[in-house]
Amino acid sequence: MAKALLGYVGGSDPRLLAEMRRLQRRVQDLESEIVRIQAENDALAAAASHHSDALLDSLDVSKAEPALT
Repeated sequence: MAKALLGYVGGSDPRLLAEMRRLQRRVQDLESEIVRIQAENDALAAAASHHSDALLDSLDVSKAEPALT
């Protein structure tokens, strides 16, 4: 199995090596995209947390009216 993943199946077929390189580049691109999206998600979550805290702080609960039942 490991040999198949490394491209050793049937010798060094140039088409197989080219496909393996293409797939390795694609995996690297996808891994980079995951890192970028995780960083963006973390930034958005921090901003949302900050905004929700600011919203809660701006509410004056002493003037709150009871909910209708």
